[in-house]
Amino acid sequence: MYQAIVFLPLLGFVLAAIIAIAGARARNPGGGPEEHGHDSGHGAQSHDAHAHDAHGDDHGHGPVEPAAMGSRAAELITTTLLFVSCALSWIAFVQVGLFHQDAHVRMLPFIFSGDLKVEWALRIDTLTAVMLVVVTTVSSLVHLYSIGYMAEDPYRPRFMAYLSLFTFAMLMLVTSDNLVQMFFGWEGVGLASYLLIGFWYQKPEANAAAIKAFVVNRVGDFGFALGIFALFMVTGAVDFETIFAQAPALTGKTIHFLSWNFDMLTVICLMLFVGAMGKSAQFLLHTWLPDAMEGPTPVSALIHAATMVTAGVFMVARLSPLFELAPTAQTFVVFIGATTALFAATVGLVQNDIKRIVAYSTCSQLGYMFVAMGTGAYSVGMYHLFTHAFFKALLFLGSGSVIHAMHHEQDIRNMGGLKDKIPFTYWAMTIGTLALTGFPFTAGYFSKDAIIEAAFASHNPMALYAFLATTIGALLTAFYSWRLVFKTFHGKPHDQKHYDAAHESPLTMTIPLAALAAGSLLAGYPFKEMFVGHHGVEEFFRESLKFVASNHILEEMHRVPYWIAMLPTLMLAIGFGTAWIFYIRRPDIPVELARQHDSLYKFLLNKWYIDELYDFVFVRPAKWLGYTLWKKGDGWLIDGFGPDGVSARVLDVTRNVVRVQTGYLYHYAFTMLIGVAALVTWFMFSTGGSH
Repeated sequence: MYQAIVFLPLLGFVLAAIIAIAGARARNPGGGPEEHGHDSGHGAQSHDAHAHDAHGDDHGHGPVEPAAMGSRAAELITTTLLFVSCALSWIAFVQVGLFHQDAHVRMLPFIFSGDLKVEWALRIDTLTAVMLVVVTTVSSLVHLYSIGYMAEDPYRPRFMAYLSLFTFAMLMLVTSDNLVQMFFGWEGVGLASYLLIGFWYQKPEANAAAIKAFVVNRVGDFGFALGIFALFMVTGAVDFETIFAQAPALTGKTIHFLSWNFDMLTVICLMLFVGAMGKSAQFLLHTWLPDAMEGPTPVSALIHAATMVTAGVFMVARLSPLFELAPTAQTFVVFIGATTALFAATVGLVQNDIKRIVAYSTCSQLGYMFVAMGTGAYSVGMYHLFTHAFFKALLFLGSGSVIHAMHHEQDIRNMGGLKDKIPFTYWAMTIGTLALTGFPFTAGYFSKDAIIEAAFASHNPMALYAFLATTIGALLTAFYSWRLVFKTFHGKPHDQKHYDAAHESPLTMTIPLAALAAGSLLAGYPFKEMFVGHHGVEEFFRESLKFVASNHILEEMHRVPYWIAMLPTLMLAIGFGTAWIFYIRRPDIPVELARQHDSLYKFLLNKWYIDELYDFVFVRPAKWLGYTLWKKGDGWLIDGFGPDGVSARVLDVTRNVVRVQTGYLYHYAFTMLIGVAALVTWFMFSTGGSH
């Protein structure tokens, strides 16, 4: 069963890829480069304002072909296999989580070189089971949604293949039994995200966003790789069981670097966490996440809501036995998580692109998860990961439905009044927003409030900072989330033409919205005892999480004062009330505030100028260095002294020497005479000088 869960998406990828290649050859038998988004064989077709919308947020696509049989086959194959995988994952969740039927499936030997022994195996415990459910549930719904959303794109088989490849890589990551296998999945999701973000590759912004995501993730992955190397160096193993067994013996040991001694476990955990910072878009390595919205909306929902960005959180939870022994590293995790939660929430306040607002919300919520991980409340962080997957995927797919209705318009300033045009999408987005902002008894209410309580109860040196940051973050989240709803669905239409043409999405898009809406309401309370309960947590997670300090914090969380427990709900009320006044009652207030505080507004609108700072510190010097090495190093030095210098002079000399070969005897006699005269002269002077 477990092999089927992991490998069915891979089978879907292979079959869809074959269909995509066959379709490309049928469209372009000459073998030349295809024009993406254009199909020369079908000529121009008339599309009304909303038939062409299936490109979603893409701009600049030309005429497209009707849905071909191959495209339909690719969609049905990949989606069906994902739903089978999803059903099996829920069965595994019940078997492993409730009936304690953990499994370890050895598949084949992978790398055997000296001391390095890596087996390809599946580690199925509760932590894995939670991730399997999250990944396959969201992915299967995104596959179904994509059938409607991408309906007019002629390259659907390729898109569905990429989605299934991404899902396979993510499943390999969460079922990994060792760090090498985890790194394989880690890089696999990085590759698939590059392909998906840059799917519309004729769009320069999409290409730039894909490259940016890939490069920023390389920075994090370098840290992750160093951490893996260091662990292998000190333990001689990469499988989790051996590493965890040896971890206590590493406490107090140091690594000597240059002239300093550093605590070994702290350094290793920090390097591993740098990998998590890149993959999970934490502060300073977050810059790729908002730009990744250039990809099709289903990509945003799959990669940036539930799966790839949570890989870093999962990795810290999986390696909890190491982090528990490195309190300094835990403090750093809390600091970065809290800073991200606050930073992303402030930037989300003023963004106008509907998908970017949700993207910064993702960034912020990931910060919350790392706060929980850093305080030792690993099960609480996993709880928020579990609930967040439903309501964040719902918000992204709901945004896609809005974009679909508005003829690929993404600016919320050009929307308004859409609740009457697309009522189903409106209610789905409202449910997602209620869950995100922590409205009582929705999924987010239980998990998000638990993280704020964990920050308050923790004795971590950064706990107070984290508590304040997450509490303020809750207020800001409520404000920008309701701002999005009010500006999109309420008030008067700002673009009458697109408003008149707006229509509800097809069933393939609304069914996933309904399923995710149900999850956003119901994924909280039924699972509360398993993730944050008094007694159920240790029994549910057992050996998959470390409970030395976690037990302690879970006990203290249940003793926090009543006003602390009610604080997030109060923040929600203030944020909602402020957004209602600003965008329903008095829309002139935010305009006036932006005018009065222009520098602050621009600071937030430009995302704290971190992209500009990176451009100044890294990008421009790199470009200058490359240009200098090209023009000065390669052009002036190598070419100048090589082919255009010494080589050219040798050629000049030989050309002139050739001219001496005239074929006339008296020329040769004259040359010999000059040579003899020169030789005699040299001999006379040298001999005269010796006397």
